[in-house]
Amino acid sequence: MAELDLSAGPVEYEDTGGDKPVVVLLHGVAMDGSLWRNVVASLRSDFRCVVPTLPLGGHRRPMRPDADLSVAGVARLVAEFLDRLDLRDVTLVMNDWGGAQALVSEGRDERVGRLVITSCEAFDNFPPGLPGKNLYASAKLPGGIRLAFTLLKWKPMRRLPVTWGWMSKRPVPHEVMDAWFRPLWTSPEIRRDLRTYVLGVPPAGELLAWAEKLRQFDRPALVVWAAEDRVMPPEHGRRLAELLPKGRLVEIEDSYTLIPEDQPDRLSACIRSFLQAGDASPP
Repeated sequence: MAELDLSAGPVEYEDTGGDKPVVVLLHGVAMDGSLWRNVVASLRSDFRCVVPTLPLGGHRRPMRPDADLSVAGVARLVAEFLDRLDLRDVTLVMNDWGGAQALVSEGRDERVGRLVITSCEAFDNFPPGLPGKNLYASAKLPGGIRLAFTLLKWKPMRRLPVTWGWMSKRPVPHEVMDAWFRPLWTSPEIRRDLRTYVLGVPPAGELLAWAEKLRQFDRPALVVWAAEDRVMPPEHGRRLAELLPKGRLVEIEDSYTLIPEDQPDRLSACIRSFLQAGDASPP
């Protein structure tokens, strides 16, 4: 893992390198870049895959105590990451985390040539669904984040609807989840960072205004949504595709929110088709 020292703190990332079109892949809360391991394995022969671990709870190095870790703050951190690596004409791919709305709304998308939005927070669905509401309730209680993730050491808890059971149809391998949760198990500073993020969600009116700004994104965009998603409403995928002037929609069957876990081959094929031929139709 490489590392950049950004204004908020150190950000680790994987970079497959090479003089190829750049794809930057972003994960959600209490995960790290390994969410994309199977997609990267498929794409890396033809694309330079850059996968940062965002300060959303799965990061191993804590941020500075005064870091802005609101949704907009993390979006600005993504923009700073692209600037520092001087990445241009990037294809920005995200799953679960919906920060693209803030990135576009704040006019920090100048390095983004294409968007790929896969089942993620959108409109006013922040924090998303039942798992998000459960996490928000935990963050409001003293010691709540620590308790919530300590309970996830007991593996059956991971498949409950209020935790990760509605995030993927197929269980994420326990060794992968252990790596995602370990920073939250061991570091008060990482728990502080996650709590700051969860409690930093803006009011619904501001979130909806961000979504409206997507009408200004005039570059190619692909929306890939899990048809059976229970956390990110499929209707949101359709609405996003309609908002984006050059948006196209693909719905993927037999998957919940974490399409990179449930259907990595199908998702990889959609991304590859979109980038190589501008065709967002299912392969």
